[in-house]
Amino acid sequence: MAARDQGQDHGHGHGHDHSVPSDLGPAFKWAIGLNVGYIVVEIVAGLAVGSLALLADAAHNVTDVAGLLIAWGAAVAAKLPPKGRFTYGFGRSTVLAALANAIALLVGVGAVLWESIQRLGEPIAVAGLPILVVAGLGILVNGGTALLFTRARHSDLNAEGAFLHMAADAAVSLGVVLAAAGILVTGWYWLDPAAAIVVSLVIALTTWRLLKRAFALSLDAVPAGIDLKAVEARLGTLPGVASVHDLHIWSLSTTRTALTAHLVMPEGCPGDVFLEDAARAMEDDFGIDHVTLQIECGDGVCRLAPADLI
Repeated sequence: MAARDQGQDHGHGHGHDHSVPSDLGPAFKWAIGLNVGYIVVEIVAGLAVGSLALLADAAHNVTDVAGLLIAWGAAVAAKLPPKGRFTYGFGRSTVLAALANAIALLVGVGAVLWESIQRLGEPIAVAGLPILVVAGLGILVNGGTALLFTRARHSDLNAEGAFLHMAADAAVSLGVVLAAAGILVTGWYWLDPAAAIVVSLVIALTTWRLLKRAFALSLDAVPAGIDLKAVEARLGTLPGVASVHDLHIWSLSTTRTALTAHLVMPEGCPGDVFLEDAARAMEDDFGIDHVTLQIECGDGVCRLAPADLI
């Protein structure tokens, strides 16, 4: 019996949110609006008092706004239906957005570190109180916008990227507040570039995890949180399945996961009900919502089967 391709896209929910991207439009609007306003405040204050820490953080916030715009555009694109040659739609743009944001952040970190290290040897006198006030405002702005992405970040890497940017910025603002307080108490102006260095290192550390995950997804790696062996074992428990091979799991977007596999069933495919149950099991157990299965009776040789099955 010739192998048959039995595939269905099961996008409806069975207790999971993975298949439908969250509506992050309002969150992005608030995050971008608040950050643009805060950038203006930081630039004005930084130039007025000569604070490298404030100007460095303002430059970083510019990249954050650009990153938020990219992430927002990708989230919108992910909801568009398949068109023409883009048979899977445009969901992968969310992965590319997360990757681009991580790379841009690390490049910015390198530039700020270089300038801060140079300034550390020749610190410039700055006014501690204005820096403290502006950075304190940053804690409120960045901390508040981070909360907008808290819920979605657990199931959407694109949203997690936005959350990490805002949460890191809130931590950075806290560091600047502490540095400004230190300047007021001690008069040690080197605390300003030192705070900028700490800011950069914090951003680098929080960005590294995002970069690794986004890079892995861009290469079609199995998404974090999904155990490949567990999925294979679960498919093997389906009624009539003798063995499983050529199993692939990858991300269609930061919220959707696809699977293809060959199932050897000596008695043949029981029918569409079996395929529906198999797809439902994958979604319920692993959050995989786009399942394509090829059924083989085992009376021939599949060229994609591992050597020990040929």
